[in-house]
Amino acid sequence: MSVKIFDTPEVQDFLKTVSGFDQSGGNERAKQIMHRLLSDLYRLVDDYDVTPEEFWSSVSVLNALGEGTQFGLLAPGLGFDHYLDMRMDAEDKQRGLSGGTPRTIEGPLYVAGAPEAEGFARMDDGTDSGAEVMWLTGQVRDVDGQPVTGAKVEIWHADSKGGYSFFDPSQSEYNLRRTIITDSQGRYTARSIIPSGYGVPEGCATDQVLKLLGRHGQRPAHIHYFISAPGHKHLTTQINLAGDPYTFDDFAFATREELVIEGRRIEDPAEADKRGLEGPFTEVVFDVELARTDAPELQHRHKRPRALESEEAESQQASQAKV
Repeated sequence: MSVKIFDTPEVQDFLKTVSGFDQSGGNERAKQIMHRLLSDLYRLVDDYDVTPEEFWSSVSVLNALGEGTQFGLLAPGLGFDHYLDMRMDAEDKQRGLSGGTPRTIEGPLYVAGAPEAEGFARMDDGTDSGAEVMWLTGQVRDVDGQPVTGAKVEIWHADSKGGYSFFDPSQSEYNLRRTIITDSQGRYTARSIIPSGYGVPEGCATDQVLKLLGRHGQRPAHIHYFISAPGHKHLTTQINLAGDPYTFDDFAFATREELVIEGRRIEDPAEADKRGLEGPFTEVVFDVELARTDAPELQHRHKRPRALESEEAESQQASQAKV
């Protein structure tokens, strides 16, 4: 039997009470948002005749997500990260900001405090012996094509098994994480390894939700970036390596056409020797264009919990999540 009670005065008054509208304390914006959220959920229970069994099953999933600190993992899978990017793209358009390399999602696995280097850095610790050597390089330019000297390029990515240092205790501190300051030509270069694509842990709460939707939890091989410079809009982005089976089927919806990069495998010993390498390697070139802005708030990454960046982050970090 299906009943509809949402629109009754009793339920509407109850929603106001639950949301704290009859209380003088608290935060007014929080009350408004909670009222809207609860109203939508109460209406959903009515419209879909949600049973007590279904409701408490959902609560169990939420508990499992919290216990495994997986909300930061499920959020991109449900499109929240990409939707926020879409909103920021629209805000840039409204401000008249144009040009520049496209943004895409940050993910939950950034760790603050990576070692800093000028122009060049080696990112891997040399222990991933089965991995392909990667020569990652590019130039940071402004919208007029002029090099941006002294830009801060923060890079982080997974190892050949799909794990990230800090979250994967088997890796050394800051493995595959570096901050590189661009040289006089706006160039940055890193020696690293080709990262692997990976998926959410089998059977975890995030995996259970995705499977209910008939979806997978796989990500293609990718490399994360923060790029910033005074007078330019901060850029949060990542590149996907072409040829991965999930390049255009990323469960986190991070793929953008302009951010798919083809690696070039080089087997010429002379080319390897020029770079101080001992054998074949793959060169990945990613040039970055930064849009200009005088707004200080746009020159820095937005605030959110991040590992080793704040005490709040330490209690909200993604634990073993892989995004």
